[in-house]
Amino acid sequence: MEYCEQLKKGKVQMTSQEQLIQQLHQLGVIPGCVLVVHCAFSKVKPVENGPLGLIASLQQALEDEGTLVMPSMMGDEPVPFDPKTTQCLDMGVVANTFWQQPGILRSDCPHAFSATGPQAEWITSAHPIDPPHGLDSPVGRVYELDGYVLLLGVGHDANTTVHLAEDMAGVRYRRQTSVPLYQDGKLIQFDYEEIDHCCENFNKVDQWLDAEQLQRKGTVGHAKARLMRSRDVVNVVTARLQQEETIFLHPYGVDEECDEARASIGIGSLGSISGEGKSSQ
Repeated sequence: MEYCEQLKKGKVQMTSQEQLIQQLHQLGVIPGCVLVVHCAFSKVKPVENGPLGLIASLQQALEDEGTLVMPSMMGDEPVPFDPKTTQCLDMGVVANTFWQQPGILRSDCPHAFSATGPQAEWITSAHPIDPPHGLDSPVGRVYELDGYVLLLGVGHDANTTVHLAEDMAGVRYRRQTSVPLYQDGKLIQFDYEEIDHCCENFNKVDQWLDAEQLQRKGTVGHAKARLMRSRDVVNVVTARLQQEETIFLHPYGVDEECDEARASIGIGSLGSISGEGKSSQ
């Protein structure tokens, strides 16, 4: 209510699409690049033409040679993922609006991403459920293309590329999960073990990147924005994980998801992928 009253009184200025494009370029978004965007529109608004105006501004900032990518995965729906109908409300209104626009490609996987641009077809081509965010996934393909990650109004706890780094570092912790899908015409629950936890400590990546001057910060709309290369995220994170495998996990008793991840490798405090603390297999 307070925000709406401020908007009515003109205390919150509407950001035009032209201004958004300028802000994106000032932040370092390069025309022609591949860009993964994670966004909380509530932090960005008000902008001209709402979510569609922000999407259009991102596309114009990238120009025709650029490829725009957004998360498009399903939530906890009890039915199989359908790329033509399944909403991705947990990913935010911008991501959920993006996949529904004409010409946008969406991968056929519960861990879907959507994309438009020259690299969109490859980025959204078939990828496995397990592992969801390895090299053979949309974020893995962005990494291989030396693409960028843009965080708009969100922190690194929303940065799926950090999961890619965990996979590439070979972390051993897992959580049991499942998704519904059709197999031989029958509805089943596909069970697998996913590299997962509460992700709150992904925000440590912010300081790690800053320390090496590997991310740029600014404002887009009314939101704090962070821009970085996917490969820099992976390099910085894998180096930390090699030193301390459980650096992203809370100590036992703080978070149930982190407890499950710790229990999967039998480590109660600290562990490393190589060296002291590695459990026998």
